[in-house]
Amino acid sequence: MPKNNDFYQRALDYHQGERAGKIIVSSHKSVETREDLSLAYTPGVAAPVREIAQDSNKANDYTAKGNLVAVISDGSAVLGLGNVGPLASKPVMEGKAVLFKRFADIDVFDIEVATQDVDVFVQTVKNIAPTFGGINLEDISAPRCFEIEKRLIDELDIPVFHDDQHGTAIIIAAALLNALEIQGKEITTTKLVCLGAGSAGVATLGLLRELGLNKNNILLVDKEGVVSDSIKNIDKIKAPYAATTDKKTLADAMHGADVLIGVAAANLVSKEMVRSMANKPIVFALSNPDPEISPADAHSVRDDLIMATGRSDYPNQVNNVLGFPFIFRGALDAKAKVINQQMKIAAVHALKDLAKLQVPKSVLKAYGADKMNFGRDYIIPKPFDPRLIGVVPKAVYAAALASGAINK
Repeated sequence: MPKNNDFYQRALDYHQGERAGKIIVSSHKSVETREDLSLAYTPGVAAPVREIAQDSNKANDYTAKGNLVAVISDGSAVLGLGNVGPLASKPVMEGKAVLFKRFADIDVFDIEVATQDVDVFVQTVKNIAPTFGGINLEDISAPRCFEIEKRLIDELDIPVFHDDQHGTAIIIAAALLNALEIQGKEITTTKLVCLGAGSAGVATLGLLRELGLNKNNILLVDKEGVVSDSIKNIDKIKAPYAATTDKKTLADAMHGADVLIGVAAANLVSKEMVRSMANKPIVFALSNPDPEISPADAHSVRDDLIMATGRSDYPNQVNNVLGFPFIFRGALDAKAKVINQQMKIAAVHALKDLAKLQVPKSVLKAYGADKMNFGRDYIIPKPFDPRLIGVVPKAVYAAALASGAINK
């Protein structure tokens, strides 16, 4: 976004305004009288302190912990802007806080950590974890993000969720299952190319494999080309997807493919690459703000295409706000100690099935549309669909209980 763009200035004005930033901390209890003050602080506050000291589970009864999530970043991979540092990441973390509150009534403290040392970061999060009911990791570069998340999941008893990995994967999976159905294809036989071997790409492939995607039908492409087993010293994150193939380039990989998932960078995919795909192809070009190939270019060479992007001004926006607020809502309500694979898959199916139902008039009005019907231009629900809060958390909650993910 160029600095001389009118939208750039409007965005600055929005964030500054009469009061800088996007969030505030406020009290929902009365503090208007002497008795209120004595209840809110000393001596009344001693009562819940004693109860929690005897039983730590009572923290959810007497404090905000059970509805409080930490959105935490080190600023190492912010949007498409890269390693801008913790302070510059704060507007994004405040933005996540706004979305948590708006869509799922979850309170958030955003926390920007001034280290990119994995050990220090992990210890910092562990030290502050008692404050929270859940941890949302955000905008942390790969491969560090994988180790950070794994260690925190292993060492904490509250949900830890790296949204750039799993939130993205869940929305992609829900949209892709619907796109495959519309195109008359089965996930078990689908040939899929993933362009981008970072956190989103690797997590998406992992989830799709759980949903039936055959590992032998996957080609992972990074900036060096197709990840194959002929490459020496391949890193452990990419190694599970090293294919036995003589294909080298993205163009090679896309020839005859059913699906392309792009989570890399703008303008990496050509018209010729899309033209070479199998009949009824599916292209998810999710780089933001500019996709790997524009919908106009893709549709100009294929009239049998289903296309999705990360942008709200095109059909089929793959937007993480469809996931993380509602997934955390279900996990917090269940008092879950983890967001496990069963809970993620439950969210996938809840989103997938919701897209097949009649769209409420309020959604049509919000998007200035006369109609939206399940099909090529509508494969995933819209973020302002009021049914999301009733459907996705319920599915996640049920999966948490059924899979034993709850704290007892």
